[in-house]
Amino acid sequence: MTHTYLTGDRPTGKLHLGHYVGSLKSRVAIQDLENTEQFIMIADQQALTDNADNPKKIQDNLKEVLLDYLAVGINPSKSTIFIQSKIPELSELMMYYLNLVTVSRLYRNPTVKSEMKEKNFETSLPAGFLTYPVSQAADITAFKATHVPVGGDQLPMLEQTKEIVRSFNRIYKTDCLVEPEIVLPKKNQERLKGIDGLGKMSKSLNNGIYLSDEPDTIKQKIMSMYTDPNHIHVNDPGQVEGNMVFEYLEIFGDDHKKIAELKEHYEKGGLGDVKIKLYLNEIIQETLRPIRERRIQLAKEEDYLLSILKAGSIKAEARAATTLDEVKKAMGINYY
Repeated sequence: MTHTYLTGDRPTGKLHLGHYVGSLKSRVAIQDLENTEQFIMIADQQALTDNADNPKKIQDNLKEVLLDYLAVGINPSKSTIFIQSKIPELSELMMYYLNLVTVSRLYRNPTVKSEMKEKNFETSLPAGFLTYPVSQAADITAFKATHVPVGGDQLPMLEQTKEIVRSFNRIYKTDCLVEPEIVLPKKNQERLKGIDGLGKMSKSLNNGIYLSDEPDTIKQKIMSMYTDPNHIHVNDPGQVEGNMVFEYLEIFGDDHKKIAELKEHYEKGGLGDVKIKLYLNEIIQETLRPIRERRIQLAKEEDYLLSILKAGSIKAEARAATTLDEVKKAMGINYY
């Protein structure tokens, strides 16, 4: 049996270390698994649900997201990278699925409720944003994804997809839609916290280190990272838990013995924040240097980038069209 993975990103900005830890590294590994295929969607339509008044933002960042994909090692000959809006079958599938979901159910989705509050949509909610879970169900089922990697905050979205699959297959007495398996991140692969320590690394919170950041910018951000506010003097005992520098060292550092020694020293006192930040800077610089250099080279190859998106979208549309045909047949609306 072939396993089919579907992942993706909204093109609302360049990708950062949080994306790298939370999904990009896993995608590079997935594409080399046996009996496995991977579709990676640049979700421009979903991005427009809360950026309809600024489509240029989506247009400009579509290329940036693609560059980040390629720079970290995603191979277009192994993974199908496509643009959501170039697959019209997704919108038609969504239309059919909307009839299986109530408005009250959409309002009860915890992820939607949380993001509505975050984006101040409580009094002026775009309909496209409210129906985002149904759009996601169309994306997943169109490719008959057997596995969908998501963060814990996206679990309610995937549960709604499962509900839609079950409802459709039951009502139309078919098994043409596949119920996806939710793949949660492993330990140390969860979404990375931001450098401010206030929450996950996010474009909107401006608390991230981007894959394309220049060395000086990386260093500046690391030197401003949240540590222990009570660790005022070098000789003061320091708190490791909740200290972003040590959290990042745990994730990106390979010398676990040295990191353990630094932790012990910091907790006893006598180790300053500057020293540990400079050590982290060395590690992050070495992690991002090859990614940034490859990204710079790829950015010069406009025709190559466009060819990847075209070829991937053609392949993705063919797959989605097959599923749509099966759906319409099950519904009895394949009139001729």
